[in-house]
Amino acid sequence: MDNPLPLGVGALVVGVLQWRRIQERETRKLEAGQRSGEVTEADPWQVTCYRSLPLRHVSRLWGWLNDVDLPVFLRSWILSLYVRTSGCNLDEAECPDLEKYNNLGQFFRRRLKPGCRVVDDAIEMVSPCDGKVLHWGRVDATSGVVEQVKGVSYSLKHLLGREPKMKEAGTRLYQCVLYLAPGDYHCFHSPTDWTLDTRRHFPGELLSVNPGIVRRIPSLFCLNERVVYSGTWKHGFFSMTAVGATNVGSVRVELDPELVTNTRKWEADTFYQRVWDTGTEVKKGEYFGEFNLGSTIVIIFEAPEDFEFNFRSEGDTVRVGRSVMNVKEDICPAEEAKSN
Repeated sequence: MDNPLPLGVGALVVGVLQWRRIQERETRKLEAGQRSGEVTEADPWQVTCYRSLPLRHVSRLWGWLNDVDLPVFLRSWILSLYVRTSGCNLDEAECPDLEKYNNLGQFFRRRLKPGCRVVDDAIEMVSPCDGKVLHWGRVDATSGVVEQVKGVSYSLKHLLGREPKMKEAGTRLYQCVLYLAPGDYHCFHSPTDWTLDTRRHFPGELLSVNPGIVRRIPSLFCLNERVVYSGTWKHGFFSMTAVGATNVGSVRVELDPELVTNTRKWEADTFYQRVWDTGTEVKKGEYFGEFNLGSTIVIIFEAPEDFEFNFRSEGDTVRVGRSVMNVKEDICPAEEAKSN
């Protein structure tokens, strides 16, 4: 008689299939909204009901399922299901053999093969992650209001926990919001050479950061658990914020081992701070941290008044190490060389 399928493995398969149906439904809704050009904010009661859902418990359960070791004979089948569902590119993986990953969590945190992401040394700022551009542009430092996406905004002070101190004359604040889909490479890197001096970890909700949800819930990035790293770069203030999401409560940062996210108990309206008194130098393109699925990176920085983004439209694809001022579809250089 065959051995029964382990309970955790069975739950994982069901979860992946259900997640696939939800993603397809949300994608259809988003595409319909983009075609109509309409952005309809959710009613307050809808947001309240959504926030009342046990999403942190669901995320912790999903995290547990991710770490369930899979039987070797099932690894290729289960992980290939996820690969097909989320559109992962195994050609770029450092280890393309699915049987080498003990569980789904290890596959989420897979690294890229050497040469897949080459940092553009010719420009000052590069993309910190693989993903899509949700929004970009100038920040109104006077009002302190930032656009989350077009037509939906949030408070800059609420997101960062403080007002950014602009240090240079003739500069402005800018922002860029990048969304990591579940199939993307889940590590994020330093977008420029800068000096990090403060981390603020804000426990919070774990609402979905799917673009369709982001378009409907104002201040979503301020509601969600997030980790704000701030400091200075050559033009003044610089910050990079990793925003958690449903099933993405865990954020790990290599230079900050004290950081612990998505804990069982958390306090609202507070934050946990770490200060580097002498500052920590971070180099452009260096590995910085990782999510346990997909999420969002928000960069807010000071730059000269003539600084310009050249993104074509919302939804443009970005790749680690490529200029944020010239977005285009990139392929792995190692694979490109092989094809030539």
